[in-house]
Amino acid sequence: MKKEKKNEKEILSQELYDRLKDHLYSKRPVLGEDSPFSELLQSMVNQVLEGEMSSFMNEERASSRKNKRNGKTLKKVRTNSGDIYVETPRDRNGDFEPELIGKRERELSSGLDEQILALYAQGNSIEDVRRLLIQMYGVEISAGKISQITDKVLPEIQEWRNRELKSFYPIVYLDAIHFKVRNEGKYSSHAFYTVYSVDWQGKRDLLGLYVQGSEGASRWGIILEDLKRRGIADVLVMCTDNLTGFSEVIGEVFPKTIVQKCIVHQVRSSLKYVDSKDIKKVTMDLRKIYTAPTLEQAESALLAFEVKWSNKYQYIVDQWRGNWEELMAYMNFNSGMKKMIYTTNPVEALHRIMRKLIKSKAAWVSQTALTKQLYLSLMHNKKSWAKKANGWTEIQRSILEKYSDRISEYI
Repeated sequence: MKKEKKNEKEILSQELYDRLKDHLYSKRPVLGEDSPFSELLQSMVNQVLEGEMSSFMNEERASSRKNKRNGKTLKKVRTNSGDIYVETPRDRNGDFEPELIGKRERELSSGLDEQILALYAQGNSIEDVRRLLIQMYGVEISAGKISQITDKVLPEIQEWRNRELKSFYPIVYLDAIHFKVRNEGKYSSHAFYTVYSVDWQGKRDLLGLYVQGSEGASRWGIILEDLKRRGIADVLVMCTDNLTGFSEVIGEVFPKTIVQKCIVHQVRSSLKYVDSKDIKKVTMDLRKIYTAPTLEQAESALLAFEVKWSNKYQYIVDQWRGNWEELMAYMNFNSGMKKMIYTTNPVEALHRIMRKLIKSKAAWVSQTALTKQLYLSLMHNKKSWAKKANGWTEIQRSILEKYSDRISEYI
């Protein structure tokens, strides 16, 4: 009888071996739906559990305790090779505690949670993640369970949001990008307030994760106060767009900070009402202003622009003169620093990551869902935006030469 069972087991093993071989030669994914690898894993897991029970019963007999086997409990367990059915051996006294998969565990430790978070970080919706898990691993997990797994990152987000910041930053970029959130069938715009910094060592970092309603100077004021609360005492230069009231809010929280308004934003605003036939010429003349090597030459270029275009485009002259000090702030720095601060474009490395999310879905079910996915996506792609600034040592020297008294207490 025992020999017959052994032969039967050998036949089944050979059959599984043949199926595994055929599956490999078929060039289909090793893991996923219909893969025999889950059957192989199931067989191995059950054999290991059987081995654990045998070892346990040997110890029971050695200690003279009265105990016997008491059948098995069948349960479905998730693995990244697909769902498997595990037969957990039982003992009459109920003392056996399997190590491989505990009595109440429903998942074989396999990094499946990490896979779910990685898929979610790539901009996939909960339903997309559920479908991909079936395709890649043959594992079916409910949308509710996937949502619970992604919720595990919320304490981490809260800790990261409240972490202590450095006392001094040479450069901080302030900008916003907008997303749609669905609430009770209605869509509303939510702004992600980007605070992107360069510290004294030249390392770039994202200083917070602020998701609120539509963008406004007053909301930026609340964010700047939070940055101050978390340890920032001074910022040398803050680079911003031309949002109304932005400079005043910055001055209230960080009175010593130099505000550099984005030249690119200003040029776009200037060209907004220019006739198509004049755009090329106006653009070239504006370029002469912001590429001038000195402030005096930039002023001369603006005067020349006024003489040439004021009859038709006086509003452009008024825009530049009204914001002149903050548009030309970068002129007081060396060429390396000029390139870094004359525009908020460096923050686009972050926004490109986030725009990928916009393309994949129209709206998020809640602000919390948006926050989770933004955080995971940013951390998943951190290498692309957390790089050290190029030529930073030379920029450090130029800052020290001009602002040594101001920053000496921080460095």
